[in-house]
Amino acid sequence: MRPEDLDLGSLALFVGLAAAEEVRRDIEREGFAGLRFSHGYVFQHLIEAEPTIGELAARLDMTQQGASKAVAELERLGYLERVPDPADARIRRVRLSARGRAAVEAARRGRAAQQERMARRCGHERLDTAHAVLVELLDVLGGADGVRRRDVRFPA
Repeated sequence: MRPEDLDLGSLALFVGLAAAEEVRRDIEREGFAGLRFSHGYVFQHLIEAEPTIGELAARLDMTQQGASKAVAELERLGYLERVPDPADARIRRVRLSARGRAAVEAARRGRAAQQERMARRCGHERLDTAHAVLVELLDVLGGADGVRRRDVRFPA
């Protein structure tokens, strides 16, 4: 199959996956090893919050066991830490570690550099138009609110 023959949704998905993989490789070269695409779904809920495992599981629409496994893996890699709740030390909360926050910043730098490479290739005006169309389509298809809330679910 040729990319030109793909429907817009499939093409946008494959562009997004290729872009995410390129950024993953970029941050791996910066020393942030072991991260996978699916880890981004966990990270998005820890940028501005420190949920419990149960809260994280609910936000990810998965079991507590699944969320606990993902957190344990990212904790072993040094990206997350569990800390006592300030109001009740019996409750443990999950947060990004300093290394996790540094990985987020590296990913942001990688996406910005990627955006600039794409603009050099396609031109800023064409890239801005493509961006505007995709934003509009995301809204039309009902996905914009999830992005605004940092509540994008892993595809089933």
